[in-house]
Amino acid sequence: MIGRRLRLPAGRRLGHLVETIEWRARAVFLASRDPRVSPLAKALAVVVAAYALAPIDLIPDVIPVLGLLDDLVLVPLGIALVVRMIPADVWGECLNAARDRMERPKSRLGIAAVLVVWVLFLAAVAWLVARRVGRL
Repeated sequence: MIGRRLRLPAGRRLGHLVETIEWRARAVFLASRDPRVSPLAKALAVVVAAYALAPIDLIPDVIPVLGLLDDLVLVPLGIALVVRMIPADVWGECLNAARDRMERPKSRLGIAAVLVVWVLFLAAVAWLVARRVGRL
C-alpha cells in the first residue's frame, strides 16, 4: 500500500487521501512516544499530530477550497518532515500500529466523554447568555 498508486474514481481519491493523512498523522503521534526518536523529532511530531487531529484549523474548513488547503498541504508537509527525522524501522512499526488502531472499533466511552464535554460547554454558554440577557 505504501508508495503504490491506486486508481480510484475522483470522489474516492479525496476520501482515500484524507484517510491516508489521518493514518500517517496517528503514526507520527505514536512515533512521538517512542524512546528511539530524537527529542526534536518528538516535539515536531507532537505539533504535527496535534494540528492534524485537532478540530481547530489555521484556516477554517467552512471557507471553500482554502479551508481544506491547510489540511491537504500543511499536514502532509509536516508529516514528511517528521518522517525524515525518524529511523525507518521505527516509522514502519508506527505505521503498522496506527493501521491496527484505525481498524479497531470506536470506543463508546470515548464518544460518551466527548458528548459530556459538549453538553457542559453548551450549558456554560447558555448560562453566560442567560446572565447577559438578565442584565439588559
